Amino acid sequence: MSDLLVANDVVKHFPARGGGVVHAVDGVSFTVGRRETLALVGESGSGKSTIARLVLGLTRPNSGSIEFNGRRVQMVFQDPYASLDPRMSAKSIVAEPLVIAKRRRDVGTRVPELFELVGLGTEHLARFPHELSGGQRQRVGIARALALDPDLVVLDEPVSALDVSIQAQILNLLAALQERLDVSYLFIAHDLSVVRHIADRVAVMHLGKIVETAPTDALFELPAHPYTRALLSAAPVVDPVQERTRERIVLRGELPSADKPPSGCRFRTRCSRATDLCAEREPPLERPAPGEEHAFACHHPIAAVPSDAVLAAP
Repeated sequence: MSDLLVANDVVKHFPARGGGVVHAVDGVSFTVGRRETLALVGESGSGKSTIARLVLGLTRPNSGSIEFNGRRVQMVFQDPYASLDPRMSAKSIVAEPLVIAKRRRDVGTRVPELFELVGLGTEHLARFPHELSGGQRQRVGIARALALDPDLVVLDEPVSALDVSIQAQILNLLAALQERLDVSYLFIAHDLSVVRHIADRVAVMHLGKIVETAPTDALFELPAHPYTRALLSAAPVVDPVQERTRERIVLRGELPSADKPPSGCRFRTRCSRATDLCAEREPPLERPAPGEEHAFACHHPIAAVPSDAVLAAP
């Protein structure tokens, strides 16, 4: 699989209020292949949205590089209401990228095609955002993102503001569109259970760093990093029996401040497995064997522990 996007040792720091530096992204590397979905998962403050802005070119890294080997990058936002202009009809919203790209003559045919593509009828063309449901508004946002045939779409928490039943519909739509259009996704989420059935690979972020990355099935079956396992334990499970019996991991303390990250391993202040080594030396993101796709940054990884007790398949 050829790489569409390559991020290499990307660093992005911001000035902190009152002095100091916010370590938003600190040496992050990843790739997104063609027709692939990479999910970036982590708590608020982990650096996911900063990565999105870097990929979109809305901000520049302090160091490192991001190479995009495609034509266009577009974005679908978290809040489908706030991201749509309330003064514009759905047709005008989806047509806007075409107008900006000086393709106004294509609006009459392209916009209805896009509405059909995302499961909306022509009766929705003249409606305004307040006249649409949350799911319909997000479909309009997706249609807008696809208007100029991008090779990569950045999806920033695209279903977190929707009801659970609507979330499944939007995720199924995104999967179908990827199959049909050969588009790649960078899917940002805080909930691992959301990305399980759409992502090919998952990268788990904590306080500006990737602490574990693996193909999706491998990550769910055998998470190695204690933080990944804690995220899995917090995700909802459909089966009521497994929900009552599975292990729950409660992280101690709050997420440390990004302007004063802990020494060594940045997760150590919340980790029950931490030792003096974790405070003294930062664990590198490494693969346990050559050619292994599963990599993690932990001095004391969890090994040979099935994840069924943490998060069962629905």
